Amino acid sequence: MKHITICTRITLLFFIALQAVCLPLSAQTDLEDALADDTLAAAPREVEATFKTTRIINSQSPETIHKHELDFKVDHRFGDIAGANGGARNFFGLDNSMDIKIGFEYGITDRFNVGIARAKGATQVSQLYEANLKYRLLRQTVDGKMPLSLTVYTTMTIPGVRADEQDAAAATAYRQFSDRLNFVGQLIIARKFGTNFSLALHPTYIRRNTVASYDGANDLFAMGIGGRLKVSRRMALVMDYFLPFRSTASKERYEDAIAALYNPLGIGLEIETGGHVFNLNFTNATAIQEMQYIPETTSSWTNGQFRWGFTISRRFSLGD
Repeated sequence: MKHITICTRITLLFFIALQAVCLPLSAQTDLEDALADDTLAAAPREVEATFKTTRIINSQSPETIHKHELDFKVDHRFGDIAGANGGARNFFGLDNSMDIKIGFEYGITDRFNVGIARAKGATQVSQLYEANLKYRLLRQTVDGKMPLSLTVYTTMTIPGVRADEQDAAAATAYRQFSDRLNFVGQLIIARKFGTNFSLALHPTYIRRNTVASYDGANDLFAMGIGGRLKVSRRMALVMDYFLPFRSTASKERYEDAIAALYNPLGIGLEIETGGHVFNLNFTNATAIQEMQYIPETTSSWTNGQFRWGFTISRRFSLGD
């Protein structure tokens, strides 16, 4: 009996000691959970889906893809719907392919993407190989403390076309590798107004190491604007427009040698179909890459020189 009493006392002492240890640990865990909840509550919620894809029509959107996602994108521009080169005999432009671009973008992080692409090109400068980077600096928040989203986008493009060794004044008069390099730097400043309307501004700088003698605009600044208006759960209207800041002399020389220059304008319908986003658009730009369509659009909406185009974006998750 005495032995049982001693065992009982030891057991009671053990449970008392266990409670003394566990209660502070439990209290500490509860405190940590409460602090974590307070931290999450204090963190501002970011605005989602200012635009649905990483591209509007011709221009880039502020969006980036998520970490370990791969975005496969196909862009296509057909021939003129109307005008001298359009109409029924060319099946309203569908018989002609002005430019095609196929590319991949990969999410290093949720804010930082890298990409590669290959485009046909819509000028004498063709067979274009592109590498691009996109970094999301700021994101608009729901509480309005951060009113805007800010994204940086940059590309380097290398034409693979054979160098023109006869005409030193040609746009493809490449004498060394650096002559083939073209760069684009862009800030994308965007805001989502309510749930249905988004707007973006695109201050842009373009550097082309080689241009034709009649062009002369190795360095060019431009301003773009893009918008998205949601019309249903899965559809939205999108548009973009660019204003290049060419000098009057440069523009006159180009137009005397080639054709009149126009500002690229695109309008389109964006359709979300679960696995991918389909963008059906119309634009007077024949080229797809910024280094070509911003400085060298020679097609006019008023002359019927606009074309069907589409963009298909399909994302794959490569993470765990």
